[in-house]
Amino acid sequence: MGRWLPLALGALALGALLYLAPGPRPAPRARHLLLMFTRAAQSPALQARAQAALRSLLRRAQLPPRRALHLHFVSEPASRELMRDLLRPLLPGLPFPCQVTFHDVAALTEQLFPVVQAMQKHFSAGSGAYYSDSIFFLSVAMHRIMPADIAQLIQLDLDLKFQTNIEELFEEFDRFPRGAVIGIAREMQPVYRHTFWQFRRENPGTKVGEPPPDGLPGFNSGVMLLSLEAMRQSRLYNQLLEPDKVRQLAEKYHFQGHLGDQDFFTMIGMEHPELFHVLDCTWNRQLCSWWREHGYSDVFDRYFRCEGRVRIYHGNCNTPIPED
Repeated sequence: MGRWLPLALGALALGALLYLAPGPRPAPRARHLLLMFTRAAQSPALQARAQAALRSLLRRAQLPPRRALHLHFVSEPASRELMRDLLRPLLPGLPFPCQVTFHDVAALTEQLFPVVQAMQKHFSAGSGAYYSDSIFFLSVAMHRIMPADIAQLIQLDLDLKFQTNIEELFEEFDRFPRGAVIGIAREMQPVYRHTFWQFRRENPGTKVGEPPPDGLPGFNSGVMLLSLEAMRQSRLYNQLLEPDKVRQLAEKYHFQGHLGDQDFFTMIGMEHPELFHVLDCTWNRQLCSWWREHGYSDVFDRYFRCEGRVRIYHGNCNTPIPED
């Protein structure tokens, strides 16, 4: 996958980064997490969010015996150095082995562009298929990028705060129904009620854009469980990546979004919900309430409601996250 750049933090952190097995014992099986950390030098706020997210994740993480954590960061050189500094105080003393790998954002963009170019015009903020936008579709083609020996991976935003052990989230892979390739929570604002307005007008009574539990409110990509093995094997999923299929679905739903992979997964989820394992809202408890004040106050709470103990807070649209 692009350029693999192992992290070296010096002797103090070596035990937390590298598993040094005595004798012939096999290395532990890894739990893989991927996080985007780019253009961080220009954003002290991003650095602060990343530090808080990683601190909460690592503080609560407890892995079974013979398990390791493998953190993957997509970065450019300047952000890579900043992440090294952020990780330095967090990794020593972990009760499990942890490995860190950096993936070069430029190399990944080059790999992704041919795969996702056709969908960018429908799901990017710009009016064209900009080369640099490709990285926002990384999860869509992750099964074609990651090495074949990685069967499962969780991709996370950095505006998160963990309230529970990450191992419990990995256990959700075991709950995937047959045919599902991605685990993802519903969008908790009426974003797609708004985006699908024309389709909804032409199809009275549709569930598209309607709130849960019976509607199809779309997905939020802040927390995504990617069964890479299932994605590789799913003929249906790979057909949906083909340019003609993307165009046909975008035309059918009159879809024009700007949120990258989230929009793509939302659109194909309207057509093929069987490809998704819907995570409980407590695994991605989104806090943004922008749409409440922008035309949807009458229905907002039907989307925003989330009952149960929160496992992960998501401070999307720069919303403050509750303190412990």
